[in-house]
Amino acid sequence: MADATTRFFEDLDQQGYEPLLAKISGALRFDLHEGPQTTHWLMRIDRGNIQVSRQDMEADTVVGTSPALFEELVTGRENGLAALLRGDMTVTGDARLVVQVERIFPSSPHARGPQRYRKGVK
Repeated sequence: MADATTRFFEDLDQQGYEPLLAKISGALRFDLHEGPQTTHWLMRIDRGNIQVSRQDMEADTVVGTSPALFEELVTGRENGLAALLRGDMTVTGDARLVVQVERIFPSSPHARGPQRYRKGVK
């Protein structure tokens, strides 16, 4: 059984196109650090078309955090901007991509306003 992070990226890759990212192009790499080990997830976006891989390649934006915090982000239990402001997450490169991509992350079940449901991520 895959963890929430793996399901999140696999769902994005299988979905292929995300209308919320239709005006966005760029590459983001998520580096999930746990002790000396780092897991990489590379998300390439071309006007909403998404491809995901586990490559450790150059990207326009690199987000660094722990696997535990990223799992909280993809399940809607944590907010990315709040984690960044607390210093629990780092961003190098084009930070605008992070702000734009955050729209596809699930929101907290306690948040007001529309909540986007992502298949497989609860």
